[in-house]
Amino acid sequence: MTRNYEGLIILNTKGIDGSIEDLISSVGKEIEAEGGKLDEVQQLGRRQFAYPAKHLDGGHYVNYLFEADSAAIEKIQSRLKLNDHVHLQHYQTR
Repeated sequence: MTRNYEGLIILNTKGIDGSIEDLISSVGKEIEAEGGKLDEVQQLGRRQFAYPAKHLDGGHYVNYLFEADSAAIEKIQSRLKLNDHVHLQHYQTR
């Protein structure tokens, strides 16, 4: 059964080769590769953290709205854990 999800992902933009838009679209493609169907991508911009985390003082926040099976969420999380540019990810149903 597919559900609507909202995935807030904080991207580490230090040392990226291309633009931020390329990084955002590549993460979206990874979500789609694991069975998610993107509805909307909302760029929330760069924000500072309250305290440094993993040697970062801030990150680029992106909200991905998509449809997926509940089993696909675990696959998406596992895949994005391997991506060095994904600092933090959080998913919830909408």
